[in-house]
Amino acid sequence: MKIGILSSGGDCPGINATIRGVGKSAIMHYGMEVTGIHNGFTGLLNKDIEAFSERSLSGILNLGGTILGTSREKPFKKMFESDRNKPLIIRQNYIELGLDCLVCIGGNGTQKTANLLSEMGLNVVGVPKTIDNDVWGTDLTFGFDSAVNIATEAIDRLHSTASSHKRVMVVEVMGHRAGWLALYAGMAGGADIILIPEIEYDINKVHEAILGRSARGKPYSIVVVAEGIKVHDRRRPGDFIARSIEEATGIEARETVLGYIQRGGNPSPFDRNLATRLGGHATQLAVQREYGRMVCLSGGAIGSVALSEVAGKLKLVPPDHELIVQGKRMGISFGQ
Repeated sequence: MKIGILSSGGDCPGINATIRGVGKSAIMHYGMEVTGIHNGFTGLLNKDIEAFSERSLSGILNLGGTILGTSREKPFKKMFESDRNKPLIIRQNYIELGLDCLVCIGGNGTQKTANLLSEMGLNVVGVPKTIDNDVWGTDLTFGFDSAVNIATEAIDRLHSTASSHKRVMVVEVMGHRAGWLALYAGMAGGADIILIPEIEYDINKVHEAILGRSARGKPYSIVVVAEGIKVHDRRRPGDFIARSIEEATGIEARETVLGYIQRGGNPSPFDRNLATRLGGHATQLAVQREYGRMVCLSGGAIGSVALSEVAGKLKLVPPDHELIVQGKRMGISFGQ
């Protein structure tokens, strides 16, 4: 067999570990040919490829980013007339390259594209990745644990500054539609207020929580916000929350936007192992000819789910999540 591997969408820690898991399993155990496709679906459109060997896949387990490069090319998004041919070009190139299976590493958009390619007749296996942890059908995505570690360390460091200056420190983390990162990093970092897109907040309740802490002899607070929370103007959420707190309470507030720092750097040991397991199972699915599926983590075990069930869905934080329930019991405010 001959399989192709591509990574698409935003970069995140663990992609290289996945490429290694897929490729080394395919080469060493199953005797396959492995083709690396550069820059996501753009590389499949342009036949920008390289042949992988065991040697070329060595030394990448701990590297951040992706040795294949990535792009946000969405071949089924028809913005211009020329875009209409992209899916057909991909199918033709898939055939001309002699691929028996295409492994697509990516987030929600990538899995949606993978499903559409599967419906066109291509043999496709998806591998979920995102620091947002919002891909439906898997308990965790690799990249999430690494990002939580990075964000938590940043919050830990801000505690000392907040305490020294008796300030409110507002930390904005990634998460456009899902608040997994804000919730996990906020709880692990000892935040006093956590605001996520899934829970509608009342800015007055945020002010009350800050003033309440001050009245109890706690002159500083840590507020963690997801970038996807709703704000009343065009400012970034972190800036809006910080300015609102300062104006309403008279307590000095500062914002810190972690931004792309959360996506960079080496993957955590957990993510390296998760990515390796997911990559190995993706290869196994290809060998078993179980196509049109996305590998997943479910209840601690590696399995798979149909791409048709994943496509177009988001995994959001449920309001009764145990971290939220426990946080409220401990006096942490979620802006309600």
